[in-house]
Amino acid sequence: MRGKRAPQREIAPDPRYNSTLIAKFINHVMERGKKSVAQKIVYGAFVLVKEKSKQDPLGVFDTAMKNVAPILEVKSKRVGGANYQIPIEVRGDRRIALAMRWIIDAAKNKKGRAMPDKLAQELLEASQNQGDAVKKRADVHRMAEANRAFAHFA
Repeated sequence: MRGKRAPQREIAPDPRYNSTLIAKFINHVMERGKKSVAQKIVYGAFVLVKEKSKQDPLGVFDTAMKNVAPILEVKSKRVGGANYQIPIEVRGDRRIALAMRWIIDAAKNKKGRAMPDKLAQELLEASQNQGDAVKKRADVHRMAEANRAFAHFA
């Protein structure tokens, strides 16, 4: 690699909840630079979460993020002409990014409703350790566990 590593950008907290984590989540939801649309989707989902669960949406969001964030993942490495899936521990910032991506993808893959509805449903399911995003995390952990024998290649 040439040159220096790009500096980490500081993300301004979101206007409604004053949370940098929610601001980052809004940025992940955003498509084609349409931030106001992404904010409407996320804030609409939070309103629905509050109505359905009678709980603080920030608490539900934090619980969902903790339940979906992976601890281990597998990385391909070529050793002696063969590719091995090597389990590695996931860094903190990557854990958050993967959790957000999986929650949003799981919501997008649901059919037949508006995005705030789908996102609220996925956040509620993830906070209760259910749903597609939690299933994705379980699959990744199962893959890492199955390839634990190759951990010495890391």
